[in-house]
Amino acid sequence: MSKVKYYYDSESLSYKKIERRKRRTFKFLSLFLITAALFGFLFLFIGGHYFESPKEKALKRELTNLELQFNLLNKKMKEAETVLANIEDRDNAIYRLYFEANPIPEEQRTAGFGGVNRYKKLEGYDNSELIISSSKRIDKLLKRIVVQSKSLDEIAVLAEDKEKLLMAIPAIQPVSNQDLTRMASGYGMRSDPFTKLRKMHWGMDFTAPRGTPVYASGDGIVDRADSNSSGYGNHIRIDHGYGYVSLYAHLFKYNVQKNQRVKRGDIIGFVGSTGRSEAPHLHYEIFKDGERINPINFYYGSLSPEEFNKLLEHASLENQSLD
Repeated sequence: MSKVKYYYDSESLSYKKIERRKRRTFKFLSLFLITAALFGFLFLFIGGHYFESPKEKALKRELTNLELQFNLLNKKMKEAETVLANIEDRDNAIYRLYFEANPIPEEQRTAGFGGVNRYKKLEGYDNSELIISSSKRIDKLLKRIVVQSKSLDEIAVLAEDKEKLLMAIPAIQPVSNQDLTRMASGYGMRSDPFTKLRKMHWGMDFTAPRGTPVYASGDGIVDRADSNSSGYGNHIRIDHGYGYVSLYAHLFKYNVQKNQRVKRGDIIGFVGSTGRSEAPHLHYEIFKDGERINPINFYYGSLSPEEFNKLLEHASLENQSLD
């Protein structure tokens, strides 16, 4: 129950009851509500910019942290790009060059992604530019890594093939120097021991006693071990692959058979004088892609520089061959 209020009337010298007018009361109440609503509106739309809610503060801290993480990510990507660029340079300038493979063009390594916009879903945000830029760098970096990985796989295969090639190439003298009487004749125009006419001598003659071991000059498979080739007598042919074939003629006997796999340095036969031969010796030839080539260039695996120079000197003499 509301309190009744009075006022003192000086004319009647008595207290009179204060009558509250409803209209006036409604007016004051309405003015109060409007004023309160106005201040509330101003607080929300003006004061709200200066006073953040706890949720807004948390979101702002999270956004700041994400920007920091993106900056750190870009820094790490820059370091990774530097390291990868160094690997790519060495890959082109050393590894691929050594194994005779074509360098990978820079455009192929660093090419972007054409066609459909891969980053459309990242557009429309306050930090879209930063996010899209970082995403592009990551995608390009991953593509460069894939290209480099495939290149290293190719290099590994080439290295394996190179090792096989180095072992297959005829690279040692087929008769040991300690068993060698002399190097009788080299590759080139020589006097035939039977007709005394000058003709092309397609190999090298190594004079040695009958029964002296003959060694395979490189890894390969015995293609022939027979006497069915005119003039060579008992002879062996080894297919080394990569277009190389070595031939060992005038043998006394064999130590291998057709289709047998041999390693460089294996004893494959023994010196003799079968076929068209004047004295016990080994006639040695090398074929590359079906063409005879000078064997003098294939002794780097067994001779010292001094021994090779001496052999080269004897091989250059235009003397009489032994076959």
